[in-house]
Amino acid sequence: MAGGIFSPLGSCSELEKANCHPLVCLLCHEPYQHPCLLDCYHNFCASCLRGRASDGRLRCPLCGHPSVVRGGTGLPPVDRLLQFLVDSSADSEEDVQCANCDRCCTKAELDTMYFCNTCGQPLCAPCREETHRARMFTRHEIVSLSKRTKDIHKKCPLHEEPYIMFSTEKKSMLCINCFRDMQGESRAHCIDIETAYMQGCQRLDQAVMAVKELQTSTREAIVLLKAMIEEVRNSASEEEAAINSLFSRMQEQLSERKKTLLKAVQSQHEEKEKAFKEQLAHLASLLPTLQVHLVTCSAFLSSANKAEFLDLGYQLMERLQRIVKLPHRLRPAQTSKINSEYRAEFARCLEPLLMLSPRRSVVGSAGGIGPGITGTNMLPGGQCSKTLMVPSCPSTSDKMSTGPMVKKPTMHRYISTKVLLAEGHETPFAEHCRNYENTYRMLQMEIQGLKDQVQELHRDLTKHHSLIKSEIMSEILQKSLQMDVQIAAHYSAVEMMRSVFEEVWEETYQRVANEQEIYEAQLHDLLQLRQENSCLSTITKQIAPYVRSIAKVKERLEPRLQEPQEPKEEQAQMLLKICDDNE
Repeated sequence: MAGGIFSPLGSCSELEKANCHPLVCLLCHEPYQHPCLLDCYHNFCASCLRGRASDGRLRCPLCGHPSVVRGGTGLPPVDRLLQFLVDSSADSEEDVQCANCDRCCTKAELDTMYFCNTCGQPLCAPCREETHRARMFTRHEIVSLSKRTKDIHKKCPLHEEPYIMFSTEKKSMLCINCFRDMQGESRAHCIDIETAYMQGCQRLDQAVMAVKELQTSTREAIVLLKAMIEEVRNSASEEEAAINSLFSRMQEQLSERKKTLLKAVQSQHEEKEKAFKEQLAHLASLLPTLQVHLVTCSAFLSSANKAEFLDLGYQLMERLQRIVKLPHRLRPAQTSKINSEYRAEFARCLEPLLMLSPRRSVVGSAGGIGPGITGTNMLPGGQCSKTLMVPSCPSTSDKMSTGPMVKKPTMHRYISTKVLLAEGHETPFAEHCRNYENTYRMLQMEIQGLKDQVQELHRDLTKHHSLIKSEIMSEILQKSLQMDVQIAAHYSAVEMMRSVFEEVWEETYQRVANEQEIYEAQLHDLLQLRQENSCLSTITKQIAPYVRSIAKVKERLEPRLQEPQEPKEEQAQMLLKICDDNE
């Protein structure tokens, strides 16, 4: 039915089975009625396309290519070529009767019929030979019936004169009057109808040959794509089978390694628990002894006189010194953390299956492909880079943003750094920590000074309603921008040390966990400083309008306080704009 919803052809087999008659619409499956040509060179009936346009665009029902439609009809232009073929096909289906002998010809005899363009009458083959061979008909133009000239193509619609010339410039036929009205340069592009017809046939043959070559290439491409589709299907099946097989073997290997690791964890748990209990029993027995001697000392001091103290005091002091000098295990001999290196063990058991190069992994990364392996450190060929994975470590651009982050207290980082430096190990990371603490302490002091100034200004403005000069606000904003540059530079310097520390961490992976935690806390502290600086800038910008407003009111009330402050206000506005751009 006309205008029905057309479903695009889904496969090549459906395309081959589809009705591809050149004069039948693919939507209504009927001969074309006023065929319209889309930009993708697909044709449809005007009634089938009516109402489908939206916002001046019409999407092809066959391929989906959008076409621009102009005018109020919402339809593409009519295909005159296809309309001519449709009309010619309709004319060929009509009954043809010879104008001389009145003999009706069947459809099988239409190829033997002729047409006299001069008389405008059809002729059968016998009548052409008998009647139109006379001398009086020598000037008549007799052609086959299929190539008859219609009235619309005989004469110029403007001058009612027959066509005699063809303009290769305008691609149109001309009568004698059209030829006379043309300019001299345009007449040079005019040729007679017969010559134009011969040249047009030659150019059409060339275009047909190009289309035939494209048709051959298209068929070869279709055959190739069908073969590729079959290869893709077979490859997908093989890949699925390989994935299932590898996954089964990985499950088996991981299950066996899991049992081994659980046994190792249980063994470490029992050993550490036993050692801690023994040390706890020793300390529990030591505590009453110390309590008794402390009570003894207190009682002795309160009851003994000078002679008794000098007689027994030194003996008591020697006993206390010997008790203190006894080897007491006050600190744990080992850590409480149970480390089975399960990530490295799991990766090691999967190396033969995945053909991975051996590597050590201290900590895993959330969202990774495997233990210590993520999509960012996978190299072509299935090999992994030697980069040590750091948990919850975003990119450089994301780190300096003010979004949500994992907070690690500054005090915890400070204590961990002190413990690390107290161990006395001269390592690159220890030297970095010393330099970092000095720089961070300086930045922190400067930020604290800015915080105090902003708090004082805010207090003066809200509680005391005192006048605040714009120069102070400009200085604070200028210092805040300088601090932001210094913090960013220090952050970049710390970030550049990552590659150096990763090599050190790869070699000394037993201490990596603590150092990485301190390192991430340092970055967090810098981000926290920057957030505080951003809050200072925001508060300063919020206070600035009130300061300017109060200053203007003050200047109006007391004219003698007026000062040329326009350049300073412009400078403050410029600093505010720079601060906004920086954020």
